[in-house]
Amino acid sequence: MSRLLGDKMQTISKTSTIINANGLILGRMASMIAKRLLNGEGIIVVNAEKAVLSGSRKSRVMEAKEFLEVGHPKMGPHHYRRPDRIVRKTVRGMLPYKQPKGKQAYKRLKVFIGIPDELKDRKTETLTEAQAKKLTCPYFTLGEFAKEIGWNPGE
Repeated sequence: MSRLLGDKMQTISKTSTIINANGLILGRMASMIAKRLLNGEGIIVVNAEKAVLSGSRKSRVMEAKEFLEVGHPKMGPHHYRRPDRIVRKTVRGMLPYKQPKGKQAYKRLKVFIGIPDELKDRKTETLTEAQAKKLTCPYFTLGEFAKEIGWNPGE
């Protein structure tokens, strides 16, 4: 177990809700999670790389690569390429994170790539309203998207 994962796990309480992001639309999932975080619930998201983005893969990747050119490497804005960071940033965009209640809500969110060993025996939940099965347009996973924009899964 890595030291970073161990530090994250220390702050996770037994009452946190575990949400499996496998096959969930990223934006819909993020909005539901943000609402629950603001209500005081602790949320753990697992399998972040299996969340789904809708639309044409080519146009989404072109748009992201164009966005990555903005900014300075030392001064920012910093653009994340890891799927867990992308999910966190998406949820943060739906929270009033500059206000105290938003900061507290954001601290109650934990996101993981895959399922950590400590959480394998706990029951996971899925959000039926955010299922990708409802989509009629093309879609692809966040892991595939992250690889296209420069994520190295070996990290």
